Amino acid sequence: MTYEELVGEASRTPFEGWDFGVFHGRYVQGAPSWDYRALVQERLRTTGALLDLGTGGGEFLASLAPLPPVTAATEGFPPNVAVARRRLAPLGVIVHDTTGAPDRLPFPDESFDLVLSRHEAYDPAEVHRVLRPGGVFVTQQVGGRDLEQLNAALGGPPHPFRSWDLASAVTGLEQAGLTVLDRHEQLVPATLHDIGAVVLLLRITPWQIPGYDLDTYTPRLRDLHHRLAAGNPLHVTGHRFLTTARRAPV
Repeated sequence: MTYEELVGEASRTPFEGWDFGVFHGRYVQGAPSWDYRALVQERLRTTGALLDLGTGGGEFLASLAPLPPVTAATEGFPPNVAVARRRLAPLGVIVHDTTGAPDRLPFPDESFDLVLSRHEAYDPAEVHRVLRPGGVFVTQQVGGRDLEQLNAALGGPPHPFRSWDLASAVTGLEQAGLTVLDRHEQLVPATLHDIGAVVLLLRITPWQIPGYDLDTYTPRLRDLHHRLAAGNPLHVTGHRFLTTARRAPV
């Protein structure tokens, strides 16, 4: 396909929730050494009240069913709220739209035994507030060095959250009064195979390159297209880290 065809397709491709199936074989991501799903499922065995922060389209949360008797979710990206509600309503999960007030969780103090955040921003003090004594917070985060090779290939500025890493996350959790039980951090290999995948990725993650605009970056994108079309994929690294933290029991 030509540059114009690939970019046009990427601009029109529907994308909802966080279903990355559309990237199959085009943006190939490795997995970190830990298993976030397994860690969460282990905690679910003793959980009566669960909160999933930034549930996206509810894909991951729905995959954990059967869910605890009390399960809630938040989502702050308007197009995803309706998607998540359609998917999670049959499971008895209420999805709270946090678009207008992302800094304050819409729940009473000490509401949940387990709070999850998979690639969602969070306020450590709010997590502490809504956890019950002895409750646990499990989060896997995208770090500030994520896909930095893509920014460099397009001549863009660094990721705006370059300093977001395991150390800063641990500091924030501990300052909020949580005890960190487990921590991991890793750079995970990934590969971009065509310019359509690059353009779609930047379309759904506009924060990756501050000030990114398709027209402005066309010359750089065309250069990268020629490289990819010649069979030279762009090798990048995903930046992931995981922390598990507990609120002190009474």
